[in-house]
Amino acid sequence: MTWGERAPAVMNPVTEGSLRILRSRIDLSRLAKFSRDVTERVILASADFDYFTDLVCDEDSLAEAVAALAAGAPVVADSAMVTAGITGSPVLCKVGEPLTHRLSRTASISMAAAAVRLAFGDTGPGAVWVVGSSPDALAEILSRGVEPAFVVGLPVGFAGAAEAKDALRASGIRSVSNVSEKGGPGVAVAAFNALLASALAVPGSRAGWGPAGTVAPDDDGTVQARMSER
Repeated sequence: MTWGERAPAVMNPVTEGSLRILRSRIDLSRLAKFSRDVTERVILASADFDYFTDLVCDEDSLAEAVAALAAGAPVVADSAMVTAGITGSPVLCKVGEPLTHRLSRTASISMAAAAVRLAFGDTGPGAVWVVGSSPDALAEILSRGVEPAFVVGLPVGFAGAAEAKDALRASGIRSVSNVSEKGGPGVAVAAFNALLASALAVPGSRAGWGPAGTVAPDDDGTVQARMSER
């Protein structure tokens, strides 16, 4: 389990300026709150307005993700890059562990799949999974029956990424994904941070840093520390 470092409670002026530009170029106001938050953060992180039509957001599912995070659901990432981007919450990632390498060799599965198996052994059902690097991680989540609370499914790649995201949507698991091959760690982190920010605002929230305070992720991946209102 890893923790990001606290950042000063200062609004990033670059992010503030970027948001003004984004909002001058696209109107997301007709989207429901959580869908709008996720879409805005993903576009902000990628500078790609095509995500407006490429993302598949279900407002009820996003609301369930916020509720799960606020209730203290563990967060699992599929790669070190995704883990590094989530600075506002503890994150479990098994990719770099020796046992993951061993399981990958002995079971003849990818490192991403091995990491999912081991992480599920630690967290059990009810975790929020953030997948931004490997389609194999999504495939393993579906095949192992990990019963996630929610999946951010935004891996990137021409080989299997779009198909894995199709399978995720078809599974009925609560998720956010996109239709095309694009995605990646930065996009997945942006979507997660949008949900985490809403979870931190829930009264009595157990998301983020815990009872001593909360850390609200900024749109560029940095965080803003603030005192808890619990």
